[in-house]
Amino acid sequence: MNILAFESSCDETAAAVVRDGRTVLSDVVASQADMHAIYGGVVPEIASRKHIEAVAGLADAALERAGLGRGEVDAVAVTYAPGLIGALLVGVNFAKAAAYALNVPLIPVHHVRGHIAANYITHPDLEPPFVCLCISGGTTAIVDVRTYTDMAVLGATRDDAAGECFDKVARVLGIGYPGGAPMDKLARGGDDGRYGLPRAHVEGAPLDMSFSGLKTAVLNLVHNAGQKGEALDLPGLAASFAAAVSDTLVPRTMEAARLLGYGKVAVAGGVAANSRIRADLERACAASGDGLYLPALSLCGDNGAMIGCQAYYEYLAGRRGGLDLNAWATRDIAAG
Repeated sequence: MNILAFESSCDETAAAVVRDGRTVLSDVVASQADMHAIYGGVVPEIASRKHIEAVAGLADAALERAGLGRGEVDAVAVTYAPGLIGALLVGVNFAKAAAYALNVPLIPVHHVRGHIAANYITHPDLEPPFVCLCISGGTTAIVDVRTYTDMAVLGATRDDAAGECFDKVARVLGIGYPGGAPMDKLARGGDDGRYGLPRAHVEGAPLDMSFSGLKTAVLNLVHNAGQKGEALDLPGLAASFAAAVSDTLVPRTMEAARLLGYGKVAVAGGVAANSRIRADLERACAASGDGLYLPALSLCGDNGAMIGCQAYYEYLAGRRGGLDLNAWATRDIAAG
């Protein structure tokens, strides 16, 4: 089954062709990162306009690279939630038009479910059930992946997402946007104990997280140093920040894995590329005996292949979208 898939939830326009859920025939992405970097973050109106400009050409490119004609497409899939509403609507409306024109089923896909599915591409042997730590610019959650389409959130951030914090800290340090890769590079060789940064706990919800206090602590530290004319150890600060984020994420993920007893832990989302978090999870899973599944670095960010992969399993479960399919800025992963 050949699925033509689209992703436009934020600032990457992506299209891909995926066969039978696990074989990626093509995967093309048009990034807007350089354009948004001058603003220090994504400007929704600009993102939507750039999606409009890119999506049709990417659809043709995905089919050409896959070596397929339009008549060989068996279904069209699209991210419909969550994300920037204007950006999502571009992908949803294009996908509806494509499905209608090709007379094939339309499959709506939850963005975070797509990130989880990126692991099926990297690890063909991975099957549910497993625990998945989903960490990106908009989502930070520990998910119980019971089946390919039955999922539940076990714990989540109460405020900021981990990826958002990386972006905001990188911006105040003046090292660029998006912040994940520059922060990771800066942290290498830094002393992760150089600055004492907070690790928050949510009373009565041991698997929930909070990052707003950590972000505020770093911003205050930087501003205070600037006011006093004091130099900061930037590699040490980046390393200390990464350690605080990882110390928040990893123990909770491993506790969820212990409680459920699946023996498998996966990671998904853009922040899954962070070297400190990956290393800490590798050590934790080696100690616990759980199998660890990390997505390829090329599949951590937003892409169409992950949407096409998850769409296959949504299709098998009977999920379809009509011409009345709408986009949603927020949507629980359990709702699909």
